[in-house]
Amino acid sequence: MILIVDDDIAVRTSLALLLENAGNKVLTAENGDDALSIISEQAPSLIILDLNFSIDTSGREGMELLRNIRLLNAGVPVILITGWASIQLAVQGMKLGANDFINKPWNNEHVLQSVKTLLELNITKSKNSSRIQLDKQYGFKQIIAEDPQMLAILETIGQVASTDASVLILGESGTGKELIAEAIHENSLRRNKPFVKVNLGGISSSLFESEMFGHVRGAFTDARFDRTGRFEMSNKGTIFLDEIGELEASSQVKLLRVLQDRTYEVLGSSRSKTVDVRVVCATNKNLNEMVGAGTFREDLLYRINLITIYLPPLRERSGDIPLLVNFFINNLKEIYNRPLLSISAMAMKWLQQLELPGNIRQLKNLVERTILVSKNNELGIDDFKTQLELSPSKKVDVQMPGVGSITLEQMEVEMVKRAMSFHQNKITKAAASLGITRNSLYRRLEKYQIPFNEAED
Repeated sequence: MILIVDDDIAVRTSLALLLENAGNKVLTAENGDDALSIISEQAPSLIILDLNFSIDTSGREGMELLRNIRLLNAGVPVILITGWASIQLAVQGMKLGANDFINKPWNNEHVLQSVKTLLELNITKSKNSSRIQLDKQYGFKQIIAEDPQMLAILETIGQVASTDASVLILGESGTGKELIAEAIHENSLRRNKPFVKVNLGGISSSLFESEMFGHVRGAFTDARFDRTGRFEMSNKGTIFLDEIGELEASSQVKLLRVLQDRTYEVLGSSRSKTVDVRVVCATNKNLNEMVGAGTFREDLLYRINLITIYLPPLRERSGDIPLLVNFFINNLKEIYNRPLLSISAMAMKWLQQLELPGNIRQLKNLVERTILVSKNNELGIDDFKTQLELSPSKKVDVQMPGVGSITLEQMEVEMVKRAMSFHQNKITKAAASLGITRNSLYRRLEKYQIPFNEAED
C-alpha cells in the first residue's frame, strides 16, 4: 500500500489514479495528523510526501512530518514532492532519511519508475545467494567474483537493473566500475539499446555542452558540421558518466538540468529536446567530502545516487585473486599461443598477499607482463616478483617538506613542473604520474602559466 500525503486534492487525485492504474493500492492524507494515524495503523510500503500543508512554503511542516515518520517506521521508503524553488528543502529531506525527490510538475514515467525501484529494494532480500543462483537469474559472466561482498553487490545490481533508477558506483581505480555499469545495462530492459560511455574527466567546461548535448553548424567558430551529443546517442539506452568527480562547477549545473527535467538544448539551437535515458555514474572520489568542501553540488549528488554501489578494493577480497588469475591465464593462453601455461600454488598464495593498489587492473597487467617475459610454462614467485618490482605503481617513501616551509599551491606547481620535465612534456604520462586526468593537467598548466612544448605521447 502506498500513502500519498498532500494538502492539494488535485495532486492526491492525480497521483492516486496514476499509481492505481499501475496496480498499486493507494491511500491518501491531506495533513500530517491523518498521515501519522494511517502509518501507525496500516504500515504503508511507501510514502509520497509533500513538503507544505498550508500557505507556509518554508517546508518546515513536511520536514517535521518526515522526522515523525522515521520515528514510527525507520525503514519505509519516502519520496518527497517539491517545486524547483524547494530543491534545497529536498536535499535537507534526503539528509533526514528521504529516499528520492520528485519535482512538480512531475513526469509520470519517472514517478512510476522511482516507486517501482524503491518498493522492490524494500522487499526482504534473499540471504546468502550463491554465484550459481545469481548466474541462473542474471547475466554476470564477465564479472569474476565469489567473495560474499561481491555476491551481495551482484544481487543488488540484479534487483535494480530492470528499473531506471540512477546508480552511483564508487571504488578505487581498477576495481571494475565500468564492468559493473555494463552489467547493469546488460541486465536491464534497455539491453538492446545504446550503452554510451563518457569520461567526464577528459571534457573541459568549454566543450561540455557540445560533447554532451551536441551542436548545430555555425554554433561557434569551428562548428562546420552538426554534431550529435552523447545524451542523444544514448536515448532509450544507458549513459555511463565515468569520473563524475572531475566535473567542473559550471558543467555540474548543466548536467543537473538534464537529469532533473530530462530536457536539454543543442548548442546553437533554441529548441528543447527530451531524452529517455538511464544514468549510471562512477568515481574514485569521495563525493560527500567534495560536497562539504563546496566542489560538488549536493543536489546533483542526490540526483545521481538513488542506488549507491561501493566496490571493495582487491585487497579486501583476496579470495577472488585465484579466480581472476586463472581467468586471465586461460585467456592469454590462446592470445599468446601458450597452451601449457599454469601457475604454481606457492605463486598463487604470494599473489594473494600483495597489496595491489591498482586492484584488478594492476593484477591483469602483472599477469600479462609476466607471461610475455617468462619462458616458463609454470609461473613461479620469482617470475611475478621480477615484474612487480618494475611496476610503476610500486609505492616509494616520499620526503615531504616541513609544515610552513611551502604553500600547497607552490608544492602543486613544483610537482607539475617535475612531472612534465621527467616525462619530457608528454601530457598523458605526466598526468598519470600525478594521478590526474589530461584535462586536469592542462588546466593546471594554464592556471599556473607553466610554459611547455607538448610532445607526442
